[in-house]
Amino acid sequence: MNLGPTVNTSAPDHCPSVSADGLSLFFESKRAGGAGSADVWVTTRDTKDDPWGAPMNLGPTVNGPSGDACPSISSDGLSLFFRADGFGRKDLWVTTRAKSDDDWGPAVNLGATVNTAPFTDGGPSISTDGLMLFFHSDRPGGYGDSDLYVTMRATTSDPWSTPVNLGPTINSSSHDGAPSISDDGSTLFFGSKRPGGLGSGDLWQVSIEPIVDLNSDGIVDSADICIIIDHWSTDESLCDVAPMPWGDGIVDVKDLVLLAEHLTIKEDDPNEPILP
Repeated sequence: MNLGPTVNTSAPDHCPSVSADGLSLFFESKRAGGAGSADVWVTTRDTKDDPWGAPMNLGPTVNGPSGDACPSISSDGLSLFFRADGFGRKDLWVTTRAKSDDDWGPAVNLGATVNTAPFTDGGPSISTDGLMLFFHSDRPGGYGDSDLYVTMRATTSDPWSTPVNLGPTINSSSHDGAPSISDDGSTLFFGSKRPGGLGSGDLWQVSIEPIVDLNSDGIVDSADICIIIDHWSTDESLCDVAPMPWGDGIVDVKDLVLLAEHLTIKEDDPNEPILP
């Protein structure tokens, strides 16, 4: 269903990112009235049953003359990640605000740890917990024209880590880009020009599953439970597997519950899990 002439124009309008409450839709547009070749705009509505209002440009603190694109709004609505010119061809940037009704602050480059020069880093997608930022890049060391990467941080106040390539299981020798992580962190959607699609570029998805066989012995049993108990209330990444597949920074009951859902069933009693 086309969003109609209130939102769309005869110029390219694309790369949507909707807020968690469903009341704000951020997108990239090359329409007239912007600051550059492409700007980030937002359209809002009072309720999910109301029509979208006239889009507003995010203004000069966010948009620049070089073009700004591919917005990704955080779940709390206080951080907006996007792509713009930097020390590379394109870099990842973020603008923040203290409250959802405040103006956006000056855009900040995510820095040399995340971005590369002189290559293109773009298509950001921030996870619901704010601890993982997926994006695409044509930096050296990939498997194709552009690969999917992820950068992580321990808390939303910590700096981003060195990005990690998602590897050849996900990336291909073709262009892979525009990632979008699901709210529960279990599925990563992305675009790819790899063989096997229906057109010159298709939408693909890959599941992200937590590793609950903590000792890698092929079964999930009391030994794995003991490993969690031994690391209780720590930030041991091996045991921190919930509520998102990559955990939340502490080993607690959420991790134990998830492991319990995967307990191996005894062969002599299919209704009885292996418990300590």
